[in-house]
Amino acid sequence: MKKLLLPLFALFTLINIPLFSIDWPSREGVLNRNFGVNNNGLPHLGLSFDTAEEIYAAAGGELLFNRRRGDTASRLPSPLGAWIAVDHGDGIISIYSRLSDSTQDLMSETEGRVSRGMHLGTSGISGWSSGRGFYFKLYDRAERRWINPMVIAALPADTRLPDILSIRLIDSEGTVYLNPSQGRNLNQGLYTIIVDAFDTIRTANESPLAPFRITCILNGREAGTLNFESYSARDGSLTVQRNGLIPVRQVYAPFPAYEIAEIWLSRGQTSLEIIAQDVSGNTRNMSYRFIVE
Repeated sequence: MKKLLLPLFALFTLINIPLFSIDWPSREGVLNRNFGVNNNGLPHLGLSFDTAEEIYAAAGGELLFNRRRGDTASRLPSPLGAWIAVDHGDGIISIYSRLSDSTQDLMSETEGRVSRGMHLGTSGISGWSSGRGFYFKLYDRAERRWINPMVIAALPADTRLPDILSIRLIDSEGTVYLNPSQGRNLNQGLYTIIVDAFDTIRTANESPLAPFRITCILNGREAGTLNFESYSARDGSLTVQRNGLIPVRQVYAPFPAYEIAEIWLSRGQTSLEIIAQDVSGNTRNMSYRFIVE
């Protein structure tokens, strides 16, 4: 954990996330989708747990909203089902959704305050979900962005390396080159890099999760890095940081993979390296050498 302190401090400074920590909101739940995973061409904006266990407040704060199951205050169905929102200060809000029921007398018991580790409800089948579980998200109202909870959460022990399933280069005419070191020369020109990579925490049989960062290195220099730290939600559009803000629909279009970079290949011998890293610092890389004609 000590090895993470300096990188995480630099990360908070880089993306301007307030320095506070949160607890894992489930003590027994199995994480089946994490922040940034490619969800049919769009990013997953939080942590989804497959669990029937109780849910606890990740940090203390002010109770903003408590929608109970079957609440008819609005005639419109809620995609979140029964859900709770807690304000932690500095504009940071945590959202606990798809609950079987929120604690009925939560507001009267706490007088609007929620303490760290407080029981909030149980997971269930509510909202737009087909299985039992719950959905946890963090939102920064001041910066108008969704934050990866795994950046500031107390994480389970993780020593497993991410996996890189494939790397595709697509030229301007749409021709696809799979894993370019397979003895095939490429023509000079502009190429899009598509990477299919995933992560697991405990075992290889877990649901595939998104890594924390994927980097493309061309001839020893960084050509593109996709960061799964936060997603900006401004002016009706959702963007992700990839050497600047890029529309998520572009980055996530090659489901279940990710568009990592656009590169120009010049004539000569070329080296290409793809690096996938998880939030605990475990790293996997794949390197290729080929000729550009």
